[in-house]
Amino acid sequence: MGLGWSTSSVFADEPSNILVNRNIALQNLNLSIDNLSFLKQIHSNKVNIAKVGQQEGDALITDKKNIVLAISIADCYPLLFHDPVNNIIGGAHAGWRGTVTKIAENTILAMKKLGAKTENIKVAIGQGICQDNFEVGLEVIQQFTEAAFPSSCWRENKIDLIACNKFVLLQSGINEKNIWTMNRCTFENDFFSYRGDKGKTGRMWAVISL
Repeated sequence: MGLGWSTSSVFADEPSNILVNRNIALQNLNLSIDNLSFLKQIHSNKVNIAKVGQQEGDALITDKKNIVLAISIADCYPLLFHDPVNNIIGGAHAGWRGTVTKIAENTILAMKKLGAKTENIKVAIGQGICQDNFEVGLEVIQQFTEAAFPSSCWRENKIDLIACNKFVLLQSGINEKNIWTMNRCTFENDFFSYRGDKGKTGRMWAVISL
């Protein structure tokens, strides 16, 4: 079920079909499309205070009940954040560009401005492309090196985005026991995969709401 706009004119679904799919998916979760906050994702480290409708950036946070945060994915990783004590949530889109510029850290800092406490924050890392299938150019590895990521985050020219984001989360003070990973590869499994489908693919959503 496609929930986001494809960048491929070949694959592109009808906008009306995508809206129907979104409504069905949210209804199945007892959530309302009328409370949906989503993003025009730009592979940045920009965090937004969520509001109903679309904003530009790659992360959303809120302390408002019923607002639905949606992150669109098709190889990049969704990061979902929750401080259950102070009732603050966040969602981030972490491709390699967002990861290397530490969108996970920025999301945590923004949540703390709303009153979240680092020791309370739980983080879920959803499905994304696994290291074995994520080959990049040496210039990308260089960016991770310059951003002080440990060499354990890559092997030769293949980056482990889970390890990279966990590194940022731990450096930001998140307790390791509060980090959950799905460990499902979009390239190898039955998911939309930008690389696996050679760009002709749809988008999935990761959602979170109070």
